[in-house]
Amino acid sequence: MARRVEPDPLTWWERYGHRLSARPETAVDPGPDATSPAQPGGTVEPSQVRNEAELATAAQLRDDAILRARADVPSQGWRRLVHAASRGVVNPGPGPGEQELRALLERIRSPLESPRRIAVSSIKGGVGKTTVASCLGLVLAEHRGDRVIALDANPDAGTLADRLTGESAVTVRDLLDDLDHVGSWTDVSRYTSLAGRLQVLASEQDPAASEAFNRDEYERVCEVLVRFFTIVITDSGTGLVHSAMKGTLELADSLIVVGAPTVDGASRASKTLDWLLAHSYGDLVADAVVVLSCDRSSAEIDRTRIREHFESRCRAVVEVPHDPHLATGGRVTLGRLRPATRDAFYELAALIADGFTPGD
Repeated sequence: MARRVEPDPLTWWERYGHRLSARPETAVDPGPDATSPAQPGGTVEPSQVRNEAELATAAQLRDDAILRARADVPSQGWRRLVHAASRGVVNPGPGPGEQELRALLERIRSPLESPRRIAVSSIKGGVGKTTVASCLGLVLAEHRGDRVIALDANPDAGTLADRLTGESAVTVRDLLDDLDHVGSWTDVSRYTSLAGRLQVLASEQDPAASEAFNRDEYERVCEVLVRFFTIVITDSGTGLVHSAMKGTLELADSLIVVGAPTVDGASRASKTLDWLLAHSYGDLVADAVVVLSCDRSSAEIDRTRIREHFESRCRAVVEVPHDPHLATGGRVTLGRLRPATRDAFYELAALIADGFTPGD
């Protein structure tokens, strides 16, 4: 039988004795003359030490700091299939296209602390102005957590509600008539219809009645809407000198001018900018986004030159490719758009959201 070896007491103390001696109650008080390394020549109050410790702890306990990092899992295409088939053993990660989409969505979700009013305008009809307003509203409403409404301010029986919900029995005129009695979200929702998460306020379908929708009434409607919605998208008419259009421009925080890569479509969009500059809307033009709807195209048109022209005048240009779903002129559904068309509207929404800086 092996003989048990007793530990050497001196060796054990040398190894572990310091753990017993380093007790908090045996710490020596440095006295009133001691100085803090952080504050040379001064004393450190106990409350100050506690406050600094609490601040440091709160700053460090972020989810990205305390949660274990996980591999980025792809959610599209062959990469997702490979990851699923291998039960996660093989993870090729998201591809370039998915990474770009995630970056766009992150921009679209930029924080917003005060309401924003976005005007979608064009002096030429038939270039896709209502389509742009519809798709922009759907993208923002789907990918943001705040409330978004699309308002049809077209004085000539606009089709925004037809493109989004198909419901236009209750219109902005009805809201105006009852404006003094609107005091809650429930009251407002009686006058809107719903397309996904997007609220829609239809225009008056009787041209004789809609002609009375003037600047003062538009401003009154907006004053109510910004109490309940974070983003108000206005699909304006084609007449820049119309009274309601003046109210739209005066209140707009962001402007989208819709044109087309054609001779008439591009020239009309450029003339829209000329008119705005001539009427003291220079700041709005400089920050504007021009959307070129490419439903009509021709090899004889130099699209690069058209794009460069508008890029020199505005903040950005977005080209929306031809899409069979949009070309029908019927109800707009984001899920039926081609990927390139969807990405173009994501880019447009991201550009608008780039201006959603806190405190605006």
